[in-house]
Amino acid sequence: MITAGIILAGGLSRRMGGGDKSLLALGEQPILAHVVDRLRGQVDVMALNANGDAARFDPFNLPVIADSIDGFAGPLAGVLAGMDWAAGQGISQIITVAADTPFFPEHLVSALKMAAISDGAQLAMATTPDPDRGYNRHPTFGLWDVALREDLRAALNSGMRKVIAWTQPIGCANVSFDGFAFDPFFNVNTPEDLVQAQQYLQGKH
Repeated sequence: MITAGIILAGGLSRRMGGGDKSLLALGEQPILAHVVDRLRGQVDVMALNANGDAARFDPFNLPVIADSIDGFAGPLAGVLAGMDWAAGQGISQIITVAADTPFFPEHLVSALKMAAISDGAQLAMATTPDPDRGYNRHPTFGLWDVALREDLRAALNSGMRKVIAWTQPIGCANVSFDGFAFDPFFNVNTPEDLVQAQQYLQGKH
């Protein structure tokens, strides 16, 4: 089965002062380049979900797909855009990752796919252990059955915005990722986070 990877880059980056935080430098290349490199070996094809002028992403040589829901509708709008694009390619499932999270696991896709098969689920979501709550969900890192796209479209048009609120009634396999030196789903939201990411990158090498 062909697997499509969709990189979600449609956020507003308010805490970073606006603009495309995925294009900020991390080491010698943009954050997005790290994401693309990490995802490329896990999927068959990739596309980027982003709004506005697509030309700013030309160096990455990826299809750029915009949200089809008016206004900023959050990550679910990006998931829907990815589903619609995949359906046009004859692809039945997508994997989403966030464009500001450069250290996600290198076995993310295989683990999500195995969990979905094991649970007989149409959706799977990454989690990490949390000593207080049991686990933390990472809803932008998931597997999504393209057959659910009209259900998602209807939910978004009715005002649904929260990933968990839509996935939970359908049924979603939770996949735990642990054993890492730091949170592999660490994302760059603020200038301070970018400094931390630089430190993680240096430690990795």
